[in-house]
Amino acid sequence: MIDTWDTINRLTARLDAHSTLPADQRLLLQIIKIQEETGEVAEAVIGATGQNPRKGHSHTWEDVQAEVCDVIVTAMVALKRLTPDAAAVFEQHMKGIAARDLND
Repeated sequence: MIDTWDTINRLTARLDAHSTLPADQRLLLQIIKIQEETGEVAEAVIGATGQNPRKGHSHTWEDVQAEVCDVIVTAMVALKRLTPDAAAVFEQHMKGIAARDLND
């Protein structure tokens, strides 16, 4: 089984090693990248439902799933760039969501 946060840590380090931009600019661009990836989800949904008359059914629901995963990974990299304790921050956030939304 893959260790998700280990993969995110390694991916962030690799991206940082290949960038010539300062860390603050990398962070801002990473956050903007979330929006770009979200647009790709929208494009895939439009394609999966055949709503573009010019393109027809250009995507599958599996494409939509992959694009949603890309949004999640991109956001996780952004969180890692915001804090070295990304995994702990996310875990604490999830605990708050569970306490707020799952306690009946």
